[in-house]
Amino acid sequence: MIKDFGFIIPQNCQFGVGALKKLPEIMKENDLDHVFLISDHGLEALGVVKKIQDIVEEAGLQCTTYLDIQANPTSAIVADATDKYRECGASSIIALGGGGPMDVAKAVGVVATYGGKIFDYEGNFKVPGPIVPIFAIPTTAGTGSEVTASAVITDEKTHFKSTIFSYYNLPKFAILDPELIMTAPAHIAAACGVDALIHAMEAYLSNNANPFSDCFAEKAMELIGTNLRRFVANRHDEKAACAMMVGSNFAGIAFAWARLGNIHALSHPVSGFFGVAHGVANSVLMPAVMEYNALADIGRYEKIYNYVSVDKEPVKDFKPQMLVDLVTELNKELGIPENLRAVGVTEDKIHAMAVDAMKSGNIPANPRETTLDDVIALYHKAY
Repeated sequence: MIKDFGFIIPQNCQFGVGALKKLPEIMKENDLDHVFLISDHGLEALGVVKKIQDIVEEAGLQCTTYLDIQANPTSAIVADATDKYRECGASSIIALGGGGPMDVAKAVGVVATYGGKIFDYEGNFKVPGPIVPIFAIPTTAGTGSEVTASAVITDEKTHFKSTIFSYYNLPKFAILDPELIMTAPAHIAAACGVDALIHAMEAYLSNNANPFSDCFAEKAMELIGTNLRRFVANRHDEKAACAMMVGSNFAGIAFAWARLGNIHALSHPVSGFFGVAHGVANSVLMPAVMEYNALADIGRYEKIYNYVSVDKEPVKDFKPQMLVDLVTELNKELGIPENLRAVGVTEDKIHAMAVDAMKSGNIPANPRETTLDDVIALYHKAY
């Protein structure tokens, strides 16, 4: 029996090598002549910000930049960026980068449209209507934020990563140009790539999974599982880069409609308390959570295993532990840190992180029921 579900496909997504050139055309078609570019100084140093500016301005359109974005962005950054957006008089936003710029762009779009502070909209479906038009341009194959409904913002006082979830947050446009991910350092490609894989796996295992999310999750796992190792080994492999970018996008669509699970619920406090990059935190936690969830497997672990394994021969007598061993080995192959201790997490914060993790909307979506004590035990196991 298939559970009730629903979906909408409200976005204009453009994929292709050189797809950035479509940006001015889309802006003009939608009467958007001044864009507020949200990115970071790292992408500025790589020349990516200027590339976007030039494409916009050479078409006779206006571009104002805001580059003070950091990993795990805070409410203070959202407030500052919103002020700058209002001052410049832009009518749309470009989110250029990974999850940080995307989260801030969505949050600015909400506050600039409806006022107040970003945490006024914390939780599910509190954004009252459409927000500022956003052009999402990912520079990593990992977050899938260009097609997701969440903005995750850190409270700098409590370290809690709050989620503002609304389908009004979905960027109106997404431009997927594989050229933008082909210069990423290997360690970033690895962490972001595993993050994308986790998005697909958790959406596929979610209690909210449905035929719509499943088709995107399965295709994402096929694309990522086949190409992740190749892409990390050689980011100039255009075929692998294209597959990773599409796979990341499809994984984002899958979890936008099925939610995630314990890996993400536990990773957000790790990033909030210790500043660990989101993809790294997810990757480190993955083996422990996958082992915990194995008890609830209904046959999907074997399907995931077949997508991710380099050995494409059918497996006889599959056991869920085989997938746990596979993702553990994948982390080692890609140079992911072995445990939480290796990324600077200290045991004295485990209880506080567990309390925060239990507030996540991803806990109910996890396939195995989870208590506070379970979360504490998982943190200790990953430590």
